[in-house]
Amino acid sequence: MSLFTYRARLSETSKTHPIYDADTVRLVADLGFGLLSELGPCRLYGIDAPEMRGADRPAGIAARDFLRALIAPGQWFTIRTFRDEKGKYGRYLCEIILADGTNVNELLVESGHAVTREY
Repeated sequence: MSLFTYRARLSETSKTHPIYDADTVRLVADLGFGLLSELGPCRLYGIDAPEMRGADRPAGIAARDFLRALIAPGQWFTIRTFRDEKGKYGRYLCEIILADGTNVNELLVESGHAVTREY
């Protein structure tokens, strides 16, 4: 599995919030030299959060809101993407690491808003 690291932020081009649920976010990656790339919907690697529909909806909303409180619009952070590893919906797989070193994927699991998931 190949691993790449980029500076990134939440996308601002979508009409909907860039954090749909606690394991799907829309990101923009800084490729350097002033080049930005819209990655589209990205799946947070190694976790599974409650769905926004059905019986899991209340837990899904709580998990999504927890994630939204962690990442402010326009805030830059680090992502680690996994090359040639696509989820079943064709999204990039990534980890989000905040400026203070917090791994958001791990924090979602530690806080009870997600569970670890093998791919």
